[in-house]
Amino acid sequence: MALLEIKNLHVCVGDKEILKGLTLTIEQGTVHAIMGPNGSGKSTLSNVIAGNPVYEVTEGEILFKGKNLLALKTDERANEGVFLGFQYPIEIPGVSYATFLKQALSCKRKYLGETPLDPVQFIKRLKIRAQALGVSDDMLKRSVNVGFSGGEKKRLETLQMAFLEPDFCILDEMDSGLDVDALRVVGQGVGIMREKCRSFMLITHYQRLLDYIEPDIVHIMINGKIVASGDKLLALRVEEKGYACYK
Repeated sequence: MALLEIKNLHVCVGDKEILKGLTLTIEQGTVHAIMGPNGSGKSTLSNVIAGNPVYEVTEGEILFKGKNLLALKTDERANEGVFLGFQYPIEIPGVSYATFLKQALSCKRKYLGETPLDPVQFIKRLKIRAQALGVSDDMLKRSVNVGFSGGEKKRLETLQMAFLEPDFCILDEMDSGLDVDALRVVGQGVGIMREKCRSFMLITHYQRLLDYIEPDIVHIMINGKIVASGDKLLALRVEEKGYACYK
């Protein structure tokens, strides 16, 4: 069953059209990798799905679990189960990571009509996920992303994803600038969450992230469109030959 359906999507920023009739279907329980050179529209796609108001959809539709995603506000999309992992996570001084996660989960459960977790349930759930990803209690007490290294930020963002348990996870160039250990943590987080009901979209320039997260389908995006799709071997061919043959 399709979790996400994108049909003939056209997107502009100002007077510039970036996505030019993009069509993509992501089935439940699958991992899709989207590769392409700078300026091809990969990050634009992730921002549009998440609801960034900077981007204007001029044509097309996005269905998420059968609902019109474009009719939902950004927070509603998140509560419906869309998660976006940023290339450069923002800092929130004065708010501990544990407090941030508690508030995020409480908002999601309220939106879904579920009762909030009591303090014992919250701490138990948080510790299980944190220990699995090597996140210490000290890191959870610090302000969100303040003073953390790039690898630590990605580790905590992976924890956020695992803790909130979204249905659709977008990882937008989360491998940018990461060392092998940090990449392994991201891969581990995806491995923990990989289930039949959950799907992933990995956006990357390079094949190396896919050494840690094996995709079911690889797509090549050029000039605002998907121009080729295939299995993981497609990523290896791009690594060897580049994108020139697709332009």
